[in-house]
Amino acid sequence: MSESLPIPESRRRGRAALTNATNRYERLATEAVDDGWEREELPPLRTELSIERPRRAITRNTSPDVGFDRSLNPYRGCEHGCIYCFARPSHAYLGLSPGLDFETRLIARPEMPEVLGRELSKPGYRPAVIAIGTNTDPYQPVERDQGIMRRILEVLRDFRHPVSVVTKGAIIERDADILGEMAAEGLARVGISVTTLDPRTSRAMEPRVPGPARRLRAIRVLAEAGVPVRVMVSPVVPALTDHEMEAILEQGAEAGAVAASSIVLRLPREVSGLFRDWVAETYPDRAERIIGRVRELHGGRDYDPAFGQRMTGQGVWADLMRKRFKVALARTGLSEDLPPLRTDLFRVPPRPGDQLSLF
Repeated sequence: MSESLPIPESRRRGRAALTNATNRYERLATEAVDDGWEREELPPLRTELSIERPRRAITRNTSPDVGFDRSLNPYRGCEHGCIYCFARPSHAYLGLSPGLDFETRLIARPEMPEVLGRELSKPGYRPAVIAIGTNTDPYQPVERDQGIMRRILEVLRDFRHPVSVVTKGAIIERDADILGEMAAEGLARVGISVTTLDPRTSRAMEPRVPGPARRLRAIRVLAEAGVPVRVMVSPVVPALTDHEMEAILEQGAEAGAVAASSIVLRLPREVSGLFRDWVAETYPDRAERIIGRVRELHGGRDYDPAFGQRMTGQGVWADLMRKRFKVALARTGLSEDLPPLRTDLFRVPPRPGDQLSLF
C-alpha cells in the first residue's frame, strides 16, 4: 500500500510527484500520522532497481493513433520522473504506485536482448518497425550502467531489423555509432522530445531529464552520425509551455532535426491527480488556468481516451495549435513525416556452427 498524503519535500527532492498515491487496484491506502513521539526524519527516497526475466520481448498493439504495431520496453518505471508521463498508470499492474514508486522503484530486464533474438529467429516472424521508448524511456539514467538498450540495438542491427526510438535521454549519444550504421541502410530513426527551452520549467516538470540544451545537442550528435531525427514538442502544456512551440521547432531544425511532431498534454487515470497536485504546488498562480485549458482540450474532462483526438485535443485552442504547428513547419523546413524504414533487408544471422550459404 502507498501513502496518499504529500511526502515531505526533504524526502522527495529531485522527484516530481508529491505523493505515493495508492493505485486503482488497491482497496486500502495508508497515511502517515504524527503520533507525537520523537523520531528521526526519514531519509530521501532513493532509486531502487529490481531485475525481471521477461518471457517475451515484443509487445503488440492495435491502436490507430500510433504508426506501429509492435514495441518493446527494457525498463518498467522511469527515473526521469516526468510529472505528465502517460506511462505512470502502468506501474499499477505491478502493485506499485504511479506516483513516487514509478520514479524510484524501477525494474530492468537485462535478458531482453536474448529474448528478442529468439523471437526474431522464429520461422513465422514477419518484420515491421519495432518502436522503443513508447512507454518508459530506454535511455533513462540506469541505462548508463545496465547497457540493455545498446545490446538490443546490436541484436536489431545483426538481424537488419528496422527500429524507431523515442527518448529524452542524452545517453543515446553513446549509441550513435550503431544507429548511424543502421540509418545508412534505412533501418533506424530517432525522436527526441523537447517540452520546453526553459531549464527551470524543465527541472520542475521532468526533474531527472537532461536539460533542453543537452537534448538539442543530442539531436546534433545523432544528425551528424546520419540518423534521421524528429524533434517532438511533446507534450504541449497549455498556459505553461504552449508559447514555446515555434522556438522549439526552430532550434530543433538548427540542431539537425529533419521532421517534427506535437502532442497535447493528456492525463489518463492516476496521472490526473498527480499532475493537479503538482501544478497547484509549483504554479499556484496559474494552476486553475492550466487545468481549465486541459479540460477544454478534452471535452470538459481531464482526459478523453477516444481514438483520433486523445493526442490532438479538440476545440478552439487545439485548432489554433495545429495551425501554428503547420506554419512553423513551413518556416523551418521540417517535415511531418520521415521516409518509411526498410523491412526487406531482414535476415536471421547465422549462429556458431550453422552451415554458411555459398551465395
